[in-house]
Amino acid sequence: MSETYAAVVAGHVCLDIIPDLGGQSRPAFDTLFLPGHLIEVGRATLSTGGPVSNTGLALDKLGIRTQLMGKVGDDLFGQAVRQLVASHDPHLADGMIVDDRSSTSYSVIISPPGVDRVILHCPGANDTFSADDVRYDRVAEARLFHFGYPPIMKRMYENGGAQLVEVYRRARQTGVTTSLDMAVPDPSSAAGRADWAGILRSTLPYVDIFFPSIEEILYMLRREEFERLKSTAKGAGLSSQVTPELLSALGEQLLDLGAKIVGLKLGDRGLYLRTASRAAMETLGRAGPSNLEAWADREMWTPCFQVEVVGTTGSGDATIAGFASALLRGFSPEAAVTAAVAAGACNVEAADALSGIRSWEETMQRVANGWPRRPLTLDSPGWRLDADHHLWLRR
Repeated sequence: MSETYAAVVAGHVCLDIIPDLGGQSRPAFDTLFLPGHLIEVGRATLSTGGPVSNTGLALDKLGIRTQLMGKVGDDLFGQAVRQLVASHDPHLADGMIVDDRSSTSYSVIISPPGVDRVILHCPGANDTFSADDVRYDRVAEARLFHFGYPPIMKRMYENGGAQLVEVYRRARQTGVTTSLDMAVPDPSSAAGRADWAGILRSTLPYVDIFFPSIEEILYMLRREEFERLKSTAKGAGLSSQVTPELLSALGEQLLDLGAKIVGLKLGDRGLYLRTASRAAMETLGRAGPSNLEAWADREMWTPCFQVEVVGTTGSGDATIAGFASALLRGFSPEAAVTAAVAAGACNVEAADALSGIRSWEETMQRVANGWPRRPLTLDSPGWRLDADHHLWLRR
């Protein structure tokens, strides 16, 4: 079988409209939505958003040949999405679906320097995406299949997530390694009220790599703890309240639900990784590591690299792209989590999701040159510092 693409990325795609708020102070941001207020901003950046664009194009920039599978409307925003994707490489847009009955999804991203972003989002055509929109013939030629953001795609969460389960059941039948990313839905929406614990129980047996953020997984599996930690964080970010014990418990729970490799994105506190037993890891598809001994039964927490944060749009998607790029190249888990946080750090140096992403060679050279890390100290039983790899290990 000749491999056309190393990776296929499907799911949510939209047009991101990002006003330049670089000249605004925190007080100006706090009054942004007060009636009658006008705040002068700079020019807007237009870029594609969502994991189809963010993770898919980041993979491409990192040297992984990738096919994108997203759904847009036959409108001006849809034309802009396809043009922006094709500007990176015409082949990337080959798998895009144009639906003349839907409007294109868009987001207005309010992301001032030093403040976590606020997103105004219209789901558009993403709400009509179904299991039949995936080109499984192309998935069968790839090594990795990644799907992102089902919580903001109506057909993926309705009816107990039946369409999401079907996507992964059919993808898994091709022998590809499957990967899933999530999003925090609007709590007051139908997605926010969906039974996400039940959806994950049904879906994760078909998922090899599961990479949610800590906010996403706590919202879905431990809502009371999510609310408690959110209230105690006091604007510092929920990840600031996370303990090694909580991460270990969540990692074990997700492995028990069926995932083989679990990554929990922790914002400026880095990335937690947990992997399954060797027997379970042997069931990974075509992107599975050749050195199973190095990958099986591992638990680690790596800090972020130090950068000046310009914007956080797409940072989690870039982190996944960095990890997947290392996995597809046959790297060790230590090297894979390092590549993940390196790609994420490059991402936040730009306002949009892609401008900060560098080539694989540039990114790895930056790491090799001694790129400093943010401090991370764990005072918890069973954890030890691996100074050679600049991360903490538990097993």
